[in-house]
Amino acid sequence: MTIRQATRMQLIQPFHVMALLARARELEAAGRSVIHMEIGEPDFVTPQPLIDAGIKALQDGHTHYTPATGLWALREKIAGFYRTRYGVSIEPERVVVTPGASSALQLVLAALVDSGDTVLLSDPGYPCNRNFVHLLNGKPVAIPVGAANDYQPLPQQVSDSWTAQARALLIASPSNPTGTLLDEQTLREYHAITDQKGGSLIVDEIYHGLTYDGPASTALAVSDDIFVINSFSKYFGMTGWRLGWLVAPREVVADIDKLAQNLFLAAPTPAQYAALRAFDEDVLEILDERRDEFRARRDYLLPALRDIGFDIPVNPSGAFYLYANCSRFTDDSFSFTSRLLEEAGVAITPGIDFGTNRPEHHVRFAYTTSLENLQEGVQRLAQAL
Repeated sequence: MTIRQATRMQLIQPFHVMALLARARELEAAGRSVIHMEIGEPDFVTPQPLIDAGIKALQDGHTHYTPATGLWALREKIAGFYRTRYGVSIEPERVVVTPGASSALQLVLAALVDSGDTVLLSDPGYPCNRNFVHLLNGKPVAIPVGAANDYQPLPQQVSDSWTAQARALLIASPSNPTGTLLDEQTLREYHAITDQKGGSLIVDEIYHGLTYDGPASTALAVSDDIFVINSFSKYFGMTGWRLGWLVAPREVVADIDKLAQNLFLAAPTPAQYAALRAFDEDVLEILDERRDEFRARRDYLLPALRDIGFDIPVNPSGAFYLYANCSRFTDDSFSFTSRLLEEAGVAITPGIDFGTNRPEHHVRFAYTTSLENLQEGVQRLAQAL
């Protein structure tokens, strides 16, 4: 029997890097050594105080549903974090706790996008973003970005790409795969455009905290009608706990609550109780030490890759990625990454995962492994190339 599938399934693409990861696991099972620079997940385990808080939550019987928008105490903690870290005052009512940042983005898009509507996105950019738009029968509109503008859209590009069907601009700072930041002035220009056009600005800030050349600007400093998404996965090191948050304009929180009730009911309860500890000084000290380790890795890997022939024109200021032009070696980055895995035992991500803007000439390196592993990986790449 043939199962008739939705047309959108032809548009939603898989992570191509997952095929490389599966092959890497096969090689490792056969006894080969593989240096992993493909997956965007911190290699540090969750800080022990958060683990202890999660265990205590289970022992205390906190295993029931919370409200769909999350524990009130955690929403207050998150609002307080914006006040102490950014000097921005937001009401806890505007904070919605979600099962990871991906759920937060799905809530926002579901609240804004009807069938046939368009959402403007950077290319290259995080692949799930365009797939979430397809999920709603919307149409992602890619804005090609390059090194000349730190891989972020020019405000004029946004204005020129806007049509009557456009509902939102979705941007990220720091960005994946390029690690570049947006300053407050550019955020203000984006907001002015979306406001004048009658659309919305959505800002992915999930790599905040992992910035190396100065603090990042939160879009919440610009206006109260911007949707801001963040996560406990990257800076806070809680990837497997599946916890994120959304700060939404007050007038749409009730509808966001309604969607959350229907889509996932609530974020994991023990994870929410663990996250109550995330903003305490002793935990933040641990997290900032880890940020400094990521900085040291970036400061090693960036010149090392340039020395062996990769063109990396922009110094990334955040996240834990380097987006490299590999056209000196290949015009097929997917085959290139496959060969490097087989011949050198080094796993990196091909550009095809991030869009249609010259993906065949680009690869992404994630410095989410130890400095020693990075050094070994560079040595293997140098020999292979």
